[in-house]
Amino acid sequence: MRIPIRSGQGNYISAAAFCLVVLLLPVWPPTSYGATDKPSPSSEELLKLGERMYREGILPSGEPMNAFVKGDLPVPGTAFTCASCHLRSGLGSIEGGVVTPPTNGPYLFKPFKGYSSPRYVNTPFLPPQLVKYNSQYYQKPHNRPVYTDESLANALRSGIDSAGRVMNDVMPRYLLEDDEMKLLVSYLKSLSSEFSPGVTDTTIRFATIVSDGVSPEERNAMLVPLENYIRNKNQADVHDPRMIRSNQVRSTGARSRLMAAVTMTSLGVANRKLSLSCWELKGAPETWRGQLEEYYRKEPVFAILGGITRGEWQPIHQFCEDNRIPNIFPITDFPVVSQDDWYTLYLSKGYYQEGEGAARFLNGKEDLKDKRIIQFVRDSREGRALSRGFLETWRGFGQKAPETITLKAGMKLTAKSLQRELAQKKPAAIILWDGPEALKTLEMVAVEKNRPSIILVSSTYLGKSMLSLNERVQKFTYLTYPYGISQTPEERAVQLATKEITSSSMGSKVFSMEANTDATIRISLQTQILTIILHSALLDMRGNYYRDNLLDVIGMDMDQDVPLYERLSFGPGQRYASKGCYIVQLAKTGLVKKSGWVIH
Repeated sequence: MRIPIRSGQGNYISAAAFCLVVLLLPVWPPTSYGATDKPSPSSEELLKLGERMYREGILPSGEPMNAFVKGDLPVPGTAFTCASCHLRSGLGSIEGGVVTPPTNGPYLFKPFKGYSSPRYVNTPFLPPQLVKYNSQYYQKPHNRPVYTDESLANALRSGIDSAGRVMNDVMPRYLLEDDEMKLLVSYLKSLSSEFSPGVTDTTIRFATIVSDGVSPEERNAMLVPLENYIRNKNQADVHDPRMIRSNQVRSTGARSRLMAAVTMTSLGVANRKLSLSCWELKGAPETWRGQLEEYYRKEPVFAILGGITRGEWQPIHQFCEDNRIPNIFPITDFPVVSQDDWYTLYLSKGYYQEGEGAARFLNGKEDLKDKRIIQFVRDSREGRALSRGFLETWRGFGQKAPETITLKAGMKLTAKSLQRELAQKKPAAIILWDGPEALKTLEMVAVEKNRPSIILVSSTYLGKSMLSLNERVQKFTYLTYPYGISQTPEERAVQLATKEITSSSMGSKVFSMEANTDATIRISLQTQILTIILHSALLDMRGNYYRDNLLDVIGMDMDQDVPLYERLSFGPGQRYASKGCYIVQLAKTGLVKKSGWVIH
């Protein structure tokens, strides 16, 4: 039988055809109200949600966690994250007499014992031997039973630990639903629960990186101090007092040697040898990622120490970020400047940092306020990095962007064009981001009647040619200088070679050359600074070989007075150790400071 059914176009279709269409329509199973067809998140995704709560204070919904401190003061979890006090590794810290205990699974879910002292309250981590030999300083033990999921949730919500004691009122009391609490507790159980790749019962494996184009002299300047440190550390006698920092064990004589042995052995430092592989990168930078992945597949390492390439560090930086591998102090003038990345710790921001220093210097000049500034930028890696550092910092001060004139590769600034710019625009200051070719420009400016009182250039970009500035040019030329100038390079080299703060310098020689313009001097000093920081960090890790812990302890380290830089200052989450730059002028007596250590 045909039943006439009108279609949307005014035509008729048969009932059989209609039934066929209905049968071909997709069929969904009945669902309850509000149900979703999204698959359940994997265990890895759930851990990432817990990780975000721990590190950023953000709930799975994207909203900030809510908490109270000091009893009834509401605060957003983004301002009081777990990681801000307990650190990313979850292993806690001691700072200013305030102890932040571990919050990772291996410590939370086993009994805990701390010791009170006149200096610290409830000090964790102390080996029993140290307590025994310093009983006059560490008296009363504080025991804490094993946490359960329930008692840990109660501690996070109410601030009552598993022993029934009230925690410090600066510890936030988090307002979390049961499913949110479950995510956070699960993450804490997994946090720093197994040693990171590259660590075995006998060895901690490291690697360094060298790319094509690096000269043999530069390669050796980076590699030799590292190899010396590894060899000397592996051969060092555990009883050698030079292996212990003076501020850790202050006793003397036989007791000092005994305490050194106790500390090294109990913290596991002396039980593992260090190894170092050299990963050599060939070809174009876009091929480096595949090479790095293959090296890492064959030999997982705990961290990458130093390294040196020609050009951008970005491909290596991203490899380390994606694989969560620390990279400590690579030799590069082109680091990745980022507020969010974590796994590469740079000595400085390189050329970018000099641009920052120039912006801060000019911003402090009241006589330049609202005056015209012109920026000449060579279209090169160096010029672009300097200009970016200047512009981003300058705009941060609310200043109007200067006029920028780009100098293409091979393009020379002629006297006629320079004269026209000065006559028409009458700038109060010129920034000249150019290499040795800048010398000719400076000499042309010197004879111009419209010459500004300040021209800023980069000492690093000029290189050795900065020593060729004649007296007439020296009067108005200011240089960004990102190193310390209280000593000559030779004095700094001798200081580092003879400094007995670690075994890293023992038996090694530092180059002694004229002026701070030979790259091998700088590279050698930078690498030896790395060995100083690494040795200190290995002690401070206290046998907890987790990658985030390596970066945590470096971030918590004291400021370092080292050769080459004015100072290295550290802080949790900071990625750039040397944060300043001098503005100087060249004179017969050498470099003359025209600013303080301008901090970025």
